[in-house]
Amino acid sequence: MAKYGIVIPAAGQGKRMGAGYNKQFLALMGEPILVHTVRIFQESNVVSEIVIVGSNDDISVIDDLVHHHKFDKVSAICKGGVQRQDSVRAGVQALSPTIQRVVVHDGARPLLTLEEFHRFLGAAEKFPSAIMAIPVKDTIKQVLATGEVSLTLPREYLRAVQTPQVFDRGILEEAHYRAVSEGYYGTDDASLLEWIGYPVQVIEGSQENIKVTTPEDLWLAERILAQRLARL
Repeated sequence: MAKYGIVIPAAGQGKRMGAGYNKQFLALMGEPILVHTVRIFQESNVVSEIVIVGSNDDISVIDDLVHHHKFDKVSAICKGGVQRQDSVRAGVQALSPTIQRVVVHDGARPLLTLEEFHRFLGAAEKFPSAIMAIPVKDTIKQVLATGEVSLTLPREYLRAVQTPQVFDRGILEEAHYRAVSEGYYGTDDASLLEWIGYPVQVIEGSQENIKVTTPEDLWLAERILAQRLARL
């Protein structure tokens, strides 16, 4: 497989967590969430460099974590933007020019395993863009502003999108450039490619690859990690 550059957006405020500071510094099994996330890619033999994007107030904290844990693949820690999309764009710009395959992964998604990551990259290798996603379990309804149901969506065609997401650098940069030019904001990087007409391949993800957004998510992440350690 080609060598990959990783962009980790970690500039979110995490208001739903209610911690009063960046949720990615919360302890998960004794270590900050962000440390678990970065370690995945530090240990991968197909990753050349990692860029972490944080808020201005968090840059020094992230820098301390990187040095303390000897994450020598981290090539840059840069300041994020107002929206996640702005942060990803800054992270891509900070990658070395030699990186032509870019992976974007949420800083608050620490439970991806190295095996899952490499399986995803292998399945995505022949596609210019691919995302990890899982089938939805619940019935999904489209609802009007009044609260009335307008449509029940066919569940077999619905997926809950995760990260990692991988892209050829050229088309990712094109999508971000056009989004800035036209003032368009998508919900993830794949939606930018969809917006400009590029196909995006879906590759099945993992139910355990959760994003830690609420206190309940943190509790669940602790249980998942505890079970993994018990199996060792």
